[in-house]
Amino acid sequence: MLKTAFFSIWLIFHPVHVSVTSIEYAPEKSMFTAYVKLYFDDFLLDYKLSGGDTERVNFNVIDKVVLNETEKYLNKRFSIIVNNDVLKGKLKDLKIEENEMSMNLELPGTEKPDEVTVSCTFMTGLYADQSNMVIIKVKEFEEGFKLTPEKTQQTYKLK
Repeated sequence: MLKTAFFSIWLIFHPVHVSVTSIEYAPEKSMFTAYVKLYFDDFLLDYKLSGGDTERVNFNVIDKVVLNETEKYLNKRFSIIVNNDVLKGKLKDLKIEENEMSMNLELPGTEKPDEVTVSCTFMTGLYADQSNMVIIKVKEFEEGFKLTPEKTQQTYKLK
């Protein structure tokens, strides 16, 4: 009983270093869409680590500067490579609530995604135990996987 209580309390106070990303291919638009969810405090630390200036950019107010800086950060830390072409993401929306940051991206691509590589390095320079959980869906193919500081990308051949 005491052991269970100890581990329950430990888990409550133990920080979780995780991001969640869902990627889907929209064949009618020849583009990928991605939903990304991060902890906001971790994002701010990683944003600074990637060269961002939190003195100049006020993330308390979502304006054009914040959207632009967030899009730059996402394109540094997250990419989809289709048939050897790196797709650049366009941030469609950003929401920050209760230390959670959620974003939707559009990544214009190709009509025939034969090979897809996902690279995700959110917070990998901050935490050795970082887990970037990703789900990808391209036509009938769907799979979930975990990227870490040691393994930052995953490739799928869809042919």
